[in-house]
Amino acid sequence: MEQNVFFLPHEGLKLAELAEFFGAELANPDHADVIVRSVAPLNRARAGDVCYILSRRSRDELATCEASAVICDKALVDLIPEHIPVILSSNPHAAFAMAGGLFYPAALRPVVFSSESEIAPSAVIDPSAKLEKGVIVEPMAVIGAHAEIGEGTRIGAHSIIGPGVKIGRDCSIAAGASILCALIGNGVIIHNGARIGQDGFGYAPGPRGMIKIVQIGRVIIQDNVEIGANTTIDRGAMDDTVIGEGTKIDNQVQIGHNVQIGRHCAVVAQVGIAGSTKIGNGVQIGGQVGIKGHVTIGDGVQIAAKSGIMTDLAAGGQYGGVPARPLKDYLREAAQLMSKTKQRESKPGGKQND
Repeated sequence: MEQNVFFLPHEGLKLAELAEFFGAELANPDHADVIVRSVAPLNRARAGDVCYILSRRSRDELATCEASAVICDKALVDLIPEHIPVILSSNPHAAFAMAGGLFYPAALRPVVFSSESEIAPSAVIDPSAKLEKGVIVEPMAVIGAHAEIGEGTRIGAHSIIGPGVKIGRDCSIAAGASILCALIGNGVIIHNGARIGQDGFGYAPGPRGMIKIVQIGRVIIQDNVEIGANTTIDRGAMDDTVIGEGTKIDNQVQIGHNVQIGRHCAVVAQVGIAGSTKIGNGVQIGGQVGIKGHVTIGDGVQIAAKSGIMTDLAAGGQYGGVPARPLKDYLREAAQLMSKTKQRESKPGGKQND
């Protein structure tokens, strides 16, 4: 890839400094003064880059690697060419992620659209709103009556902060986001176009059609949550919609009213979670999963992409398929179906393989 003009390389760190930053060590202390400036994938790492490996499947790429350092577990040191310095880590993936954040801190937050250091003249802020020192409000943002925003938070261009909304400290609200009926903790990142706190989808059938049910709850977003672009989180009907501390939500996710998501979960793109679902801590949900309303998903559950959740899921399990069942059962059924299909196609008169 050509030089990235959007995120410029770091001025440089010594390998000893980098290893110390994420609690690792150098395989050879003689490499302590080698300078690294950027991160790169193994297959195109050059001088000044640091990369990582997780398995022996990377052997071929290492043969042509030109990185200034590779992060790996002790068990893989023998794979690394002698001319490449090695940083030893028990969790190379996490160490690489930390290195990337150290080199490119600006890339950890939404792109800044303005050089404003305080309040843009074109921002519209109700006189009753309370902004602590160090709050930055970009052009054309709107902040409603009695809203409260904590120190160090940045409100992006054309974003809307509704009346009574409370946002904690050191948050990033990206351009075009809207936040209504919500209480938001510290260190929260909300990306472009996210919609937080609009009314949920609730109707009661009546003699003249669908009667709208009022949605008078809130959205509670705890500390260090990240919410992707164009994701929508509905406010509660009469209870609250809650997103637990440290949870990371990808782009284009729909979270219905009264949903409760636990701490440190990961929800991948295009997941749909229907109302009043309860999700435990440390749950991982793959892309395009659909979850029926009023189900409970236990702590530590992992759900494969494109699955359909129709019933409660016990803690600690791995699930997949439509309807979802234990992942081993789903994979075995899929393998059996593929085998039968191949047998049928290979019989005389059946479809012939190319």
